[in-house]
Amino acid sequence: LGWADTWRAKGWRKTGKGKILNPDLWQQLMRLLDEHKVELIWVKGHAGHPENERCDRLAVAAANGRNLLPDRNYESSQEDAQPGLF
Repeated sequence: LGWADTWRAKGWRKTGKGKILNPDLWQQLMRLLDEHKVELIWVKGHAGHPENERCDRLAVAAANGRNLLPDRNYESSQEDAQPGLF
């Protein structure tokens, strides 16, 4: 994730484009990637790939779950956003 390394080096900002979204999640992911050998492989979504279909089912089930906790970091970032953009 070379671009994420650049974000990290620039204080979690994009080059010339302001803040990135969900920096707390990116920071957590980058810490885990620093500790573990991981190979990320792109696969086309909704194309019948068994593992991708399973991940999609899990994500939908989690999003529809009743015990979702508020994402306080995301909510506070939206308060900082310019009015009228969302």
